[in-house]
Amino acid sequence: MIHLFLSLLLAPPLAAAPPTKPAHPYADATRCRIATAQDERQTTALLPFLVDKNPAYRAAAAEALGSVQDTKAVPALLPLLHDATPAVRRAAAYALGQAGDSTAVPALVQRLAQPEPNSPARRATYEALGRCVTKRSVGQVWTMAPPGPDSAAAPGRAWAMYRIALRGLATPEAVSQATKLLSQPKQNLAARMGAAAAFTRMRGLDSVLARVALPVLLKDVTTDPNYYVRANCATALGRVARPAAYLALLKAANTDADHRVRIAALRALPSEPSIQSFAVVKEALVRPLAQEALTAAEWLLKVQVDTATIASSDFADVRRVQHWRARATLLQAALRHARVAFRSVIADSIRLRYQKTANQYEKAALLAALGEDVKQFGFLAKEAAATSGPTVVPGTALAALVSLRGNKSFPVARQADFTAALRRALAGGDEAQLSTAAEAFGNPTLVPAPQPADLAALRQARDKLVLPREIEAWIGLQQALDKIEKTATPTPAPRGTARQHPIDWAVVQSVPVGQRVRVATTQGVIVLELKVAEAPGAVASFVALVRQHFYDGLYFHRVVPDFVAQGGDPRGDGSGGVPYTLRSEFAQLNYGAGAVGLASAGKDTESCQFFLTHEPTPHLDGRYPIFAQVVSGLDVVQRLEIGDKMLRVELLKP
Repeated sequence: MIHLFLSLLLAPPLAAAPPTKPAHPYADATRCRIATAQDERQTTALLPFLVDKNPAYRAAAAEALGSVQDTKAVPALLPLLHDATPAVRRAAAYALGQAGDSTAVPALVQRLAQPEPNSPARRATYEALGRCVTKRSVGQVWTMAPPGPDSAAAPGRAWAMYRIALRGLATPEAVSQATKLLSQPKQNLAARMGAAAAFTRMRGLDSVLARVALPVLLKDVTTDPNYYVRANCATALGRVARPAAYLALLKAANTDADHRVRIAALRALPSEPSIQSFAVVKEALVRPLAQEALTAAEWLLKVQVDTATIASSDFADVRRVQHWRARATLLQAALRHARVAFRSVIADSIRLRYQKTANQYEKAALLAALGEDVKQFGFLAKEAAATSGPTVVPGTALAALVSLRGNKSFPVARQADFTAALRRALAGGDEAQLSTAAEAFGNPTLVPAPQPADLAALRQARDKLVLPREIEAWIGLQQALDKIEKTATPTPAPRGTARQHPIDWAVVQSVPVGQRVRVATTQGVIVLELKVAEAPGAVASFVALVRQHFYDGLYFHRVVPDFVAQGGDPRGDGSGGVPYTLRSEFAQLNYGAGAVGLASAGKDTESCQFFLTHEPTPHLDGRYPIFAQVVSGLDVVQRLEIGDKMLRVELLKP
């Protein structure tokens, strides 16, 4: 016995069992059938799964109907609000919200009148109510018993407030309710975030905001520990014409520790200039983050500046501004606001910089700046007609021409030349120019009386397009034709466009749950985690492109401060794609900071372009598919600028 005891004591320890990998959701053939029915928009094929004995299938089918968005499924979804499984209740509420059918309101209200112990299901039900109520029924969001300070219902109610505000249904009572929710204890972050976001979308209620919400906004823009709450309070304060709000914005723009709050405050500063505003903006122009400097320059572009001020102040001296995009915007502001006597000098400076730079995106920004001066018509028309050089330039030159045409001082004698430039663009077939020319032809302010030849040119350009790759240009051209011809019902895109690329299940099943992707950029490394369970078709497409090294060397062509950085376009100007489109896959995911979504020209037109969010952007929820999440390198995402490259994109080994 002693020997046995000693042998056990001296034996090497047993190795710890390796962690079990989560089962792949699409190793299940039924889950594949549900996802395929979702992809093919087969409501009738999904409905039987809503009553399946397996709750996982009920939840998957309900979530699938959130992508289909067929109101015919609403009656079958309503009973699932009382399902025994929380995940099913949540998915059913989500699908009802996606459908946005007002007939679901009574059932949603009834469900919320009962205790809902599961917080995700409770929030989903409140948000669905916010998405489904009408102007007449909106009050039902708050007529139920108001939440106490620690109420578990507060987050759901707050985000319901956001959804009704996003739809333009907010009322003075909604302002009062959101004010109470913003005053929730600090530990109830979700409620404060939803309420603060709701304030940014409450249009036409500025005086009510000033009367009811101002004290709370003034306090939280400074003291709330969460940057997102502070940033949204700053945005809301921008609509409150009170001295205290203005002073709070100046302080936030100059001293807040988080650049996202400073950017929101800069953007919210009123357009009436003052010495204090100029001082804060001047400081922001030379900050190291490109997004912050750009926002300051954009404020100068929109502000009503005295013409002598912009021409003589050192805001017109761009040498201290280190970021090219902010410099170009500053020059555009100078050209917009300068006296006539100074404009030729500024325009010459812009054109000199244009000739010297090798950065195609800086060239594009400088062309946009020249769109402020009607005397630059000939130069812009020449650049728009260029058939060699960077692909970004001709499209931007034409857009600058269109901007110039909207100038009040545009000479009437140039109208024929302007229309001729649009026709040349249509004949040239460049995707970016096609969209710009189509939009111009569809605007009676820019082209008051389109001629039969113009309509023929639009049709000819449309019919030459290769679908589905050029679907965005097709939509633009057809919309212009519908407007000009006063078509009562918009012409739909050709049927079957998105079905040309079904889900590749072999690729899906080769991607493990939790698969990560390393994106090496000129600003640093970003690591993404793919959402294969929620977006199998998008993930399969993305992975196939990564394996082909499709993204290596492509640019980030669009960066909007405090919003997104977007890339993945083989053309580099936002109008390119691959020879197929995908159907939109919406899941129960929210656009928080670092969410990765597929760009599109509308539902079911996704391709290869994707974007990464700088901060929560809940207005994108359910409109653009999320297929990945940044798990490392969010600071790199914040630093990305137009023209930065994806040097290499690769799948990491599990």
